[in-house]
Amino acid sequence: MFVRSIFCLVLVFFHAAASAGPERLQAGLRMLTVPASINIPVALYYPTKATAQPVAMGPWMVTVASGAEPEASLKGLLLLSHGTGGSEFNHHNLARRLAQEGYLVAAVRHPRDNWQDRSLVASEAFFSERPQHISQVLDALLADKEWIARLPAGRIGAIGHSAGGYTVLALAGGMADVQRVAAHCATAADDPGFCRLGGKHAGQGPSRLPPETFDVMDRRIRAVAALAPIGVVFTPASLARIDVPMTIYTAEKDDVLAGVHHGQRLRAALPQASFEEVQGAGHFAFLAPSRQPLQSVAGDTSVDPPGFDRALFLQRLESELTDFFDRHLR
Repeated sequence: MFVRSIFCLVLVFFHAAASAGPERLQAGLRMLTVPASINIPVALYYPTKATAQPVAMGPWMVTVASGAEPEASLKGLLLLSHGTGGSEFNHHNLARRLAQEGYLVAAVRHPRDNWQDRSLVASEAFFSERPQHISQVLDALLADKEWIARLPAGRIGAIGHSAGGYTVLALAGGMADVQRVAAHCATAADDPGFCRLGGKHAGQGPSRLPPETFDVMDRRIRAVAALAPIGVVFTPASLARIDVPMTIYTAEKDDVLAGVHHGQRLRAALPQASFEEVQGAGHFAFLAPSRQPLQSVAGDTSVDPPGFDRALFLQRLESELTDFFDRHLR
C-alpha cells in the first residue's frame, strides 16, 4: 500500500509539471532618454524571467521587474504613442502583456505634448514632430548594441491612441494637411472635442511649413494598430498609399473625436484595414485604468460610459493585438 501511494504521488507530480507548461515570462522595465533637440523619455518593456512587482507610477500601479535582465531573443519591436497630454504609462497594461508575449515595447513620452507640457499642440509642427519622435526612438534602439543583438531584423510595428493613432498612421504613410484642419474647425460644429484640443489653431493662415514637411513615412514600420485615431487631418491620396497591415479600433460613444469626421473617414479611405467600432466604449476605453480620477484636457480619462467594462475589453484588446503583430511581423 505504501509503495502504491508513493507511485501515485509521483504520477500526480509529473502530471502537474506537464500541465504547468513553460515558465510564464514577466515584463521588465527600464527607462531610456533619447537625445534629440528636446530629449525624449521612453519606457522600455521587455520579456524577462525575473519576478515582477507592483510599482507606483503616478496614478497607475505598474507590475514589472524594474531593471531586470531581458530574454536573449525577442519577437520584435513595438513603438507606442500616447494621446495628447499623455504619458509613457498610459498603456502600461498593453505594453506589459506584449512584453510577456516576447516583444520589446518602447512607450514614448512625446516632448511638448505630454501631461506636463502641451505647447506643441497649438503649432502646425505637431503633425510632423510627433511621428518624428517615434522615428528618433527607433533610430536609437536600432543603434543600441544590447537591443539590436536581441531583435530579429525588420520586425517593427507601432501602436497609438488618439493623437498617437494619427502618429502611427502618419508613419505608415498618411500625410496631414494643416489647411484642411483649419477649414474643418472653422465649419464643423459637431467636432468640438478635436477642435478644442488645439486643432483649430494649427494651420490658420498660410502654412509656414512646406507640404513635404508632413511626409514622415517610416518604411521600417511594417504593421500599425490605431486606437480611436484622429482621422480628419489626412489627405485621401496619402491614405491610399499605405500598404502595411493595419488594425483600427474606434469607440461607439467617443465624445472627444466625432466618429463621422475621424473613424468613419478612415474606414472609407482604408478599405484594406481591419476595423472594429467597440460597442459602448468611450474615447478613453483604450487607456490603462488608473487608481484615482485622472483629469486631462479632454476630461477624466478614468471614466467610461455607463455599462462599459473597460477591464474586460482591455483583456480582449491585449490578446487581439498580440495576435495581430504575431501574424504580421514574421
